[in-house]
Amino acid sequence: MNEESESTVRQLRPGAEELAAARGRTVPDVVAPGLRVLFCGINPGLWSGATGQHFARPGNRFWPALHRSGFTPRQLRPNEQRELLGYGLGITNVVARTTAKADELTAEEYRVGGQALVERVARLRPEVLAVLGIGAYRTAFGRRGAVVGRQPEGIGGTEVWVLPNPSGLNAHYTLDGIAEEFRRLREALPGR
Repeated sequence: MNEESESTVRQLRPGAEELAAARGRTVPDVVAPGLRVLFCGINPGLWSGATGQHFARPGNRFWPALHRSGFTPRQLRPNEQRELLGYGLGITNVVARTTAKADELTAEEYRVGGQALVERVARLRPEVLAVLGIGAYRTAFGRRGAVVGRQPEGIGGTEVWVLPNPSGLNAHYTLDGIAEEFRRLREALPGR
């Protein structure tokens, strides 16, 4: 393994001190105006905070589900996240600060994050906002009865979908189940 490869491996596998130092950081959004789909995570985990890459923790199923559903022609790695823009895809979060687990967030953080997300969507105008986590969507937008899939209320001209949280901690869905929900969204896109 050459020096550059070793550096990449270290960057992708932060140590305990790096993970602890990542608490409370933010990870820059991967966004542009007019995206086809803006994927919205709950909040970045410590691995993402340490690496600066979304869905970076090993075991997170976002990148495999994105590929299996047909959104990308191959499975991208977290360090290739900027390539999503070329496919008309982007990533943001409901709450910006990193935590070890989403249950460390308060209901108020979700609500404030939901309002900030509405403003971001109004500015960027993606075709679809895909919130990755039913609980996060329900809390952030006050929609207690929401279910996975297309939501009856959009944000301006942007459709809103709720998809399963791809975290490895989400035992309610298998990777195949998550990929299937992603595929349903992809197939519903205009001019897919």
